[in-house]
Amino acid sequence: MTQQTPQVPSTETELTEVRNFRDVGGLPTKDGRRIREGRLFRSGHLAHATEEDTAFLAGLGLHTVFDFRNAADIKLEGPDVALPGVRNVNIPLTDPADGAEFWTMVRDGELDQLRTALGDGKAAARMAQTYRHIITTRTEDHSRLLHALAEDSLPALMHCAAGKDRAGLSVAVTLLAVGVERDAIEADYLKSNDPHRRYKIRRSDSSAVGMSPEVMELLSPLFGAHTDYLAAAFDAIHRTWGSTEKYLTDGLKLTATTRDRLRAQLLTG
Repeated sequence: MTQQTPQVPSTETELTEVRNFRDVGGLPTKDGRRIREGRLFRSGHLAHATEEDTAFLAGLGLHTVFDFRNAADIKLEGPDVALPGVRNVNIPLTDPADGAEFWTMVRDGELDQLRTALGDGKAAARMAQTYRHIITTRTEDHSRLLHALAEDSLPALMHCAAGKDRAGLSVAVTLLAVGVERDAIEADYLKSNDPHRRYKIRRSDSSAVGMSPEVMELLSPLFGAHTDYLAAAFDAIHRTWGSTEKYLTDGLKLTATTRDRLRAQLLTG
């Protein structure tokens, strides 16, 4: 596969129609090393990338784009733009039918429906449960991802729809595997809340009523990054496997050799 000479992006590169893009490089590990810049990127979907966005992404020297969207997402948003010489790997982290009626309600529901479904902490509780569910039921998918990164898939870009939840967890799992500090993982995750990174909420009723402050408040837990969600994922790891180390070895099936390869691929020093 022919690779272009990669450009070194600013950590604050802002693309026009690709939300939440950033280089994960620079995050510190427990042994004093850091994630190498230009090796691991994350973003929202690439379906609406402009010509300028596409040219920038094509210049990163990517080997693989990992798309964690499911079939329903891809039908709604469209497939990713093609990047010359880049392999695209789809690893859907939710069932295509899971929550279809719920997300239809989010887009089309009236205020009373939203209050019933999302009010009184229900939206946040749903998100936390989703994080737990992905951690405990998608270990085979995350194992496949990490083994691919250890073998031949870097530089890589990971994305889902908003680049916040499925991609956020996949990046977090990758960072855990190479020993990045949990506080650093959380800090990177919370960058998805930056105004220029946040997912654009689209509703069928885009009027002042359909996008009222109360509606936006009800929807906010679904489209924001919250420490409680990531904490729920870490809690699921410890409840299920007893420790991060057991999760990595028993859950994700990472041998010492594979982890050494991951460190060599991703870390400085």
